[in-house]
Amino acid sequence: MPAGAAARRRGRNRMAAARQRNDDSDYNEDMDEEDIFDQIAQPEGKVGAKKLRKLQDKAEKKSQREAEERERQERKEREQKLEELRKKEEEKRLAEEKIKEEEEKKRKEEEAQREHEEYLKMKEQFSVDEEGLEEMNFETNEESLLQSFVNYIKDMKVVMLEDLAAHFKIKTQDAVDRVKEMVESGQLTGVMDDRGKFIYITMDEIHSVAKFIKQRGRVSITELAECSNRLINLNPDNSKTFSKLVGDSKEEVQVES
Repeated sequence: MPAGAAARRRGRNRMAAARQRNDDSDYNEDMDEEDIFDQIAQPEGKVGAKKLRKLQDKAEKKSQREAEERERQERKEREQKLEELRKKEEEKRLAEEKIKEEEEKKRKEEEAQREHEEYLKMKEQFSVDEEGLEEMNFETNEESLLQSFVNYIKDMKVVMLEDLAAHFKIKTQDAVDRVKEMVESGQLTGVMDDRGKFIYITMDEIHSVAKFIKQRGRVSITELAECSNRLINLNPDNSKTFSKLVGDSKEEVQVES
């Protein structure tokens, strides 16, 4: 190959290499500029539509993620508050139930204590011989002693307190005190006179008597005695006793209308 041709080829090669280097440099500069463009917000007028949509999409997604995160956080806080409220309500309910249980337990204990004391008091007053003990079986339970006393009065309706004391083999004053206590406690309802008699009257009978007196406006004890068989359901064996008890008085009973 002639020396001139070789020289020209080498020159062309150097020029081509130089152009390639320039192209590579321009390409790298363009890439760097694009990367920088992605990092730096450009004025809207200088950003392409595609790039603008991309930026808008990113902003919307970020805003949506933040909104979802806020909603999750708010929901979590609401659930925590509701759970705390539920726990407080449950603690309050359990505390109230515990108080009620303690009050009920205390009430039952006090009631049992009163019954036991009542039994012991009655037991001290009653002096029962072996025959009476076998007959009445006072030691069967604590309630039988009191109940026998009450049932006897209710069955008799009208009792002489001396007879009541003799029947249960106790002192007359003990029988009087026991009847008064039972009237005060509501175990018995009735009237006791100063001659040692007690008349058991049910609440229904008391209402009937009150209604009778109110209808008549003014009624004497004698008139009340005459109507006793209708107003008060007396034991037939005690009707005469009741009539004698109230028949001696001439006082009048008046109820204001």
